[in-house]
Amino acid sequence: MTTIHLIHGEPAAAALRQALLAREASRCGDPAPTTRPAESVIALSDDLTIGPLRDIDEAGDPCATQRTAFWQRLGGVCETLAQDDCAALAALETADAHVVIWHTHDAADQLALRRVCYRLRNAPQRLNEVRLATDDLSGPPDAVAVRLQTHLPDAAPISVLRITRLALEWQEAKFANGEMRRWRDNTFTSGTWADLDALILEILSAPPCGSAPGASWLPCDTLGAALARGSAGFTVGEPLVLWRLRELAATGELRLRDDMCAARASDTGTGAGAAAHRSRAARPALPHTAAHLSLPR
Repeated sequence: MTTIHLIHGEPAAAALRQALLAREASRCGDPAPTTRPAESVIALSDDLTIGPLRDIDEAGDPCATQRTAFWQRLGGVCETLAQDDCAALAALETADAHVVIWHTHDAADQLALRRVCYRLRNAPQRLNEVRLATDDLSGPPDAVAVRLQTHLPDAAPISVLRITRLALEWQEAKFANGEMRRWRDNTFTSGTWADLDALILEILSAPPCGSAPGASWLPCDTLGAALARGSAGFTVGEPLVLWRLRELAATGELRLRDDMCAARASDTGTGAGAAAHRSRAARPALPHTAAHLSLPR
């Protein structure tokens, strides 16, 4: 029987393909083998931590259209990203291959794991997993491939009970349909763009450690890394950061340069900065979002 490996993101998928080729080379002594037709790697590229989910698995994939519109609104990603994942999972349902889902403890990986379990819940004997640490996917591609090769023997079946539980948790995540999905302490919570905007403005008010003294402008990648280290609860991709920066700049909450570096708008004075300050002062505090999923290890 063939084996299909699923992993989130094309860079990780490329490293996994390299790992499979290296394993075949060690088995047959061929310095330049080809991957056996019995094994293939599919990259799941849709970041399920953000955007609409409610109808994503329905017949005809109506939510794929909604998610496509969402990603187009953000910009900077492939227009067929959502449809590609829907098509790949639909093809898996009609196949009979063993499936190995590779995942870290990252929010996007955990959601992808649950979605795959939901889509293949009627064929639990086909499902396997490899658990990775976040560091396993960090660094140069060749180094990542070497680490992934060491994990190839770790593929293990997922129990029927766990598949059922993960599938139910995916359905709960879809029903909640929050704008964002955080993952912390083995728990998902729903969030809003306002939550993320508040974090962005907080970081711009107190730049991360390592910034030059007195520096007020932060580049997009620095801001995204600070969000991931802070309270975001998921890896915040560049398209999302840039979109929120544009939205905040349009309301006068921050200043945005042509090089996509951002700074907090002045809290005093006149003009847009003062108007933004008055708007923030009048805006009620953000409510705490309640956990809607409890996800045991």
